[in-house]
Amino acid sequence: MRKAQLLVLLFLTVSTAAFAQKTFTLSSKDLGGEGTKTLEFNGFGCNGDNQSPQLYWQNAPEGTQSFAITMYDPDAPTGSGFWHWVVFDIPSNVSELVANAGNISLNLAPKGAIQSMTDYGSRGFGGPCPPEGHGFHQYIFTVYALKTAKLGLDAQVNPALVGFNLWNQTLAKASIVVYYKR
Repeated sequence: MRKAQLLVLLFLTVSTAAFAQKTFTLSSKDLGGEGTKTLEFNGFGCNGDNQSPQLYWQNAPEGTQSFAITMYDPDAPTGSGFWHWVVFDIPSNVSELVANAGNISLNLAPKGAIQSMTDYGSRGFGGPCPPEGHGFHQYIFTVYALKTAKLGLDAQVNPALVGFNLWNQTLAKASIVVYYKR
């Protein structure tokens, strides 16, 4: 009986290792569990640096033709959350956005990537700026592996339309959640 149990255990170990898949993962050198003034928006009563974080992803699924990145606050007192950053048409050979790539004037985003409108009414990164005393808000950074090279949208498109297109084209997604309050 002991020999049979060892054989089963050995089989399970070998088969698990042989068939294990690496998961699509998003990481950042700049983000921890809680946001900082570097990330915070500069405007709307906030006075942060408004710098988008470095983001790195790995193990995209087979068939990925492009990527998109969003930053969303579901806790904003709007009834529909708040979109802080929307980037799409990131080429499939890119696996990182450098720190402050969300600043459109610096041209740090990958060539061909489109940074469209946010709920601030402008393009590029718009950091956290929750109402004072409203408690911690979640800021969800998500990378999407897409089955299309281009979404067919321009830089003036609103976040809801981008979101609809992402939903329709997503192969996989990975997220990091950061909390921030004022």
